Amino acid sequence: MTFSIIIPTLNEADGITTCLLALQPLRIHCEIILADGGSTDTTRSKALALVDKITLSAPGRATQMNNGAAHAKGDILIFLHADTQLPEHALDSIQRHLATGNASWGRFDIRLDSPHILLKIVATLINWRSRFTGIATGDQVIFVKRTVFFNLGGYPDLALMEDIALCHLLKKRSPPLCLQDKVISSARRWQHNGIIKTILLMWSLRLRYYLGADPAKLAALYRNGK
Repeated sequence: MTFSIIIPTLNEADGITTCLLALQPLRIHCEIILADGGSTDTTRSKALALVDKITLSAPGRATQMNNGAAHAKGDILIFLHADTQLPEHALDSIQRHLATGNASWGRFDIRLDSPHILLKIVATLINWRSRFTGIATGDQVIFVKRTVFFNLGGYPDLALMEDIALCHLLKKRSPPLCLQDKVISSARRWQHNGIIKTILLMWSLRLRYYLGADPAKLAALYRNGK
């Protein structure tokens, strides 16, 4: 199997170098694609020597990741947020599990980069919920066979909840691989907006989405932290 890691970015200059330096040992096994949504800072210039391709599109994670995937060559597409770190031996783990079953996609368990007990509980609940529902969030690093991704039409064109919408489509093909290896994701949003407030916001956004709310309106609420 060959791999493509696709990273959607929009004004990630502060952290993009750290993110990409951690991925450099993997470049002998995969390509790294920065799917930028029109950054106005130095994200692209900082990334230039550390990636194989930079693609440009309108902003929006679904649009950016679909654009990056359209330029990818790997058999397996890995969608990685810029503030999330892959576990050690991530590619070996993905390849081993995909080769030994009928699954065509999956995700990792998650750990938030904070010692706060509430955030440890949050991460545990995210992992449990994902195993029970078969639905993953983007922070858990979704990976999928290229052919399956394109047969389904890629990420649905939504302003928010594109990861949940994709998982619903993927579940019709196969259950997800729920890998116990943990990605480490930034807790900055939880810390900035307040842990309890963010928990309630995310529950509210999910409920409204399932009840049919407009994802564009939900995206505005998410950006504002309300």
